[in-house]
Amino acid sequence: MERSAQASTNNEEELLDTESLSYVSKAAATEEATSTDGEVLLKMVGIHKWFGRVHALRGVNFAVHRGEVVGLCGDNGAGKSTLIKVASGYHTADAGQIFFEGREVKLRSPKDARALGIETVYQEQALCPHLSIARNIFMGREPTTVLGLIDQRTMNEESMQALASMGLRLRSPHALVSALSGGQRQGVAIARAIHFKAKLVILDEPTIALSVKEVREVLDFVRHLRDQGVAVVFITHTLHHVFSVADRIVVLAHGCNLVDVRTKDTDVDELSDIIARGTLGDVVPTTQHAR
Repeated sequence: MERSAQASTNNEEELLDTESLSYVSKAAATEEATSTDGEVLLKMVGIHKWFGRVHALRGVNFAVHRGEVVGLCGDNGAGKSTLIKVASGYHTADAGQIFFEGREVKLRSPKDARALGIETVYQEQALCPHLSIARNIFMGREPTTVLGLIDQRTMNEESMQALASMGLRLRSPHALVSALSGGQRQGVAIARAIHFKAKLVILDEPTIALSVKEVREVLDFVRHLRDQGVAVVFITHTLHHVFSVADRIVVLAHGCNLVDVRTKDTDVDELSDIIARGTLGDVVPTTQHAR
């Protein structure tokens, strides 16, 4: 695993508590956020979020590059869900900066995020099980005819095209979502994001409560997204799932940055140990990604 650029001159491993880790990461993230690297898609710098007296995010820094799959991990209460809700416009950051495609943006609502090309698939998938596949893919964004009626033919054709682009072959756009498997439902939710030209897809626990076969389907969907040049943030508690598809792993603990490392430079056991130690407040090695 790569160590911090601030390692001491005697080459001893630098150890910091989680509060110090937040500060070190902020310096690196601020420098990258002000760069002109065209590959940086989303950059969040020094993000703070309070809920009353609860300080949920404490200067978190987070970056995603074009076509990159980033695993966002951490124990319960680490701040993962709060961070992605800030990135998706569901919550507004109380402090910090957000950059998208090199320019600073203000995300005041999910509509603002979608307008930039940020789509989020939450654990609940936001699907209506008693509606058809086509109606779910176009929910809230239905095409209309010149008479102002819903254009069902366009919805049927384009929904099947969107599913096919994900490698998901379903028999009919009229099938009810309730008849689909868990993996297929995730595929429909992801296809909806792709159809509306998402540049970044955020997946919140996409493999939770799925069978082994369904997990494999979802991981294949993530690979399809990367092959199409779409960036993915994969939030999960299950390191084994994200390890097979992620280019980089970011770990949060107590609302702070803990680790940011390329997948090839670590392993599941090491990260599991870091998450456990960080959650308990123990010191952990400082790491940084080498992009």
